[in-house]
Amino acid sequence: MNTLEERLDQAEAMIKKPSFRKNKGLGNEVGYYIFDYPPEQELLVRERVEYIRKKNEQSDDEYRIVVFDLYEIIIEILKEKGYLEKCYEFEKKRGFDRITKAVGNMLRITAKDSLIVNYIRERTPEKAIVFLVGIGKCYPILRSHTVLNNLHQVIDNVPVVMFYPGKYDGQELILFGEIKDDNYYRAFKLVE
Repeated sequence: MNTLEERLDQAEAMIKKPSFRKNKGLGNEVGYYIFDYPPEQELLVRERVEYIRKKNEQSDDEYRIVVFDLYEIIIEILKEKGYLEKCYEFEKKRGFDRITKAVGNMLRITAKDSLIVNYIRERTPEKAIVFLVGIGKCYPILRSHTVLNNLHQVIDNVPVVMFYPGKYDGQELILFGEIKDDNYYRAFKLVE
């Protein structure tokens, strides 16, 4: 079995291939990928993602790697709408479960016009590879299969890679190696 560093090397090599950026899977499916990793290696993965992004930024490549931290997007939207401070108060009064549900509803997470999906769509250039990070930081407000399903509806012209702190076997997502998410069949494992 390959080490995490070897798998990250393989992932970096794969995204550089022109065939990867054509964004078509084996059966001409849209290119959605999951790079799963042990959650305790989160900081190593964050560093490597940033390294890959900076390396791409300084290159002459015809594409851009765009990194979206889902947690940071949620915080930014809450701040823009003036809800962040209100969320703290609401949680104190009503509890964690209620604020989680309220924030999810406000972000329209399960709707076709999800604020997170719109944020990503509006900021994704034509020639890009989208990296999604921060899914573990968003739990339980945001579930990975929901983001992927909703993004799949609006982003089909560029590859999307979700860095997932858990396990993905091609069908089942298990966050942190413990919390089973709904099944997701449309994404490929980026590397084994």
